[in-house]
Amino acid sequence: MELSALKTKVYIKEALKDERLRDAVDKATQTAIKKRADKVQQIPYWEELRHKAHAVKRQVMENLDTYLETFEQRCQDNGVVVHWAEDAQEAQQIIRKIARANNVKTVVKSKSLTTEEIHLNKFLIENDIETLETDLGEYIVQLLDEIPSHLTAPALHLTRKDVGRVFHEKLGVYYTEEPTELLTIARQKLREKFLAADMGISGANFAIAESGSVVIVENEANARLTVGLPRVHVAVLGIEKLLPSFRELPVSLKLLPVSATGQKQTVYVNIISSPLRQLTGEGPEQVHVVLLDNGRSKILADPQLRETLFCIRCGACLNACPIYQQVGGHAYGWVYMGPIGITLIPQFLGDMEGRYAPYVSSLCGACYHACPVRINIPHHLLKLRNEIVESGHTMKVEKIGIKMWAFLAKHPRLYRFATWFPGKLQKLHPKPFPAPGYTKERALGTFDSKGFRKRFYEMQKGKKS
Repeated sequence: MELSALKTKVYIKEALKDERLRDAVDKATQTAIKKRADKVQQIPYWEELRHKAHAVKRQVMENLDTYLETFEQRCQDNGVVVHWAEDAQEAQQIIRKIARANNVKTVVKSKSLTTEEIHLNKFLIENDIETLETDLGEYIVQLLDEIPSHLTAPALHLTRKDVGRVFHEKLGVYYTEEPTELLTIARQKLREKFLAADMGISGANFAIAESGSVVIVENEANARLTVGLPRVHVAVLGIEKLLPSFRELPVSLKLLPVSATGQKQTVYVNIISSPLRQLTGEGPEQVHVVLLDNGRSKILADPQLRETLFCIRCGACLNACPIYQQVGGHAYGWVYMGPIGITLIPQFLGDMEGRYAPYVSSLCGACYHACPVRINIPHHLLKLRNEIVESGHTMKVEKIGIKMWAFLAKHPRLYRFATWFPGKLQKLHPKPFPAPGYTKERALGTFDSKGFRKRFYEMQKGKKS
């Protein structure tokens, strides 16, 4: 599936017409909100955790160069090979070079938004390397040739009937809607690939600078098999994933599962620090870490917007967002979606391609209250909107409207007439005026016959009397 942030408006219109999609997304997000709320209520120090996590991420971002150097050195001390990738193309070439050096024919992957960001699956397959997602949701959307529709629940937009049809059509198995039977089918197919794979590729939830360790949290054990069975393991992570030491990790491990899946803790916490084959006789012979920039340094340079790099990819802001609840993830046109996605799209893809993204928000603030690391998303969206306007990438209608308003504002008599006239006209037409596009989905409301100025003067007179 090829998506473009430039087509966000088209995708949103399509999503709003798709009742099945909207029902599936609404049901999933409402369930996630309730589960999260139940767990948050059981943690009396929840807000304290949020403040601590925010402070830790701020410290890391303000000293990222030092932590990256420390992380690289500790990895090398542990026998892990570290690679630096400036952009997606360089990361792809690094991974292909590792694969060719080890005669890799088959790759298994655990869930990784960073590898989605660099289109790694498509690149490897085009280079004749069989590449298979092993997270159940990722596996389903890969069979459909789609990208994930949620940061933590890739197939959130699908019902179990949809999954049954996908497995029947793509895998040639009998049709079933039973979740346990669907899971058994997927497990049988994937287990063969785990045992045959030459390389395992993962992302990382966190990376520990002090010890040179990569931390992966999960529920299905597919990540554990991905990093433990193949002879080569490659972890791809953005440079913002670092934590100073293991002392800070428990805070994140308390916040992430609650926010992502409404769990007190994930089933598995994997910590990878070195190749294990020589030490234990099993596990990978080689471990590689690819540190990806791909625009993150540019974001880091902005004292305000660098806060968007604090994100731990929990997806809580998506579940809380009234817009995401209506249209799902594919409407945003990129791998990062929802409130955090619309802050990242213009920063990663540029003001031209990302010019619509910051406007896909009601600025209600629900995302800020849901975010476990207290990223002030609405605040950043206002700045991004301003940058897009300053860059000139706004609609002609909007520019004309602002110019008309500016002209009227400089001519008080015309301004008074322009604000007085609609109220008088409303008396002749008591119903709301038609507004193309807007009134199709909502009511415009009516103009007050008195107007603001007259009501203000009357209020002032009332106060004096």
